[in-house]
Amino acid sequence: MTPREAHQLASEGAATIVDIRTRPEWEFVGHIEDTPLIEWKSYGSSRPNPDFVDKLAARFAKDEAILLICRSGIRSRDAATAAAQAGFTRVYNVLEGFEGDQDEEGRRGSLGGWRHAGLPWTQY
Repeated sequence: MTPREAHQLASEGAATIVDIRTRPEWEFVGHIEDTPLIEWKSYGSSRPNPDFVDKLAARFAKDEAILLICRSGIRSRDAATAAAQAGFTRVYNVLEGFEGDQDEEGRRGSLGGWRHAGLPWTQY
């Protein structure tokens, strides 16, 4: 689903957005306010967090609508697949992620994503 669709569902209380980026991304790049962080991969690691599904299960019922967001939609797709394989029935990937794809100069933020869509976010 698109960032705008995710924002609409979350605003209506029909779903919860979960940020699965690393803590440094969440803190320094910015994040959606009041959105929980459950890292899919820790900073500096190329392997999925072995506790990801358990942390998701500790916070959400397996039939709750959960919208996973990462930087560009790739990690959240993989995390959604893992969650579905663990029995979560309403877990979805937010396409484009928080920052979107890279532009011609290799920078993010101008080609899709939550921030580019003008949706609410904050930065420390």
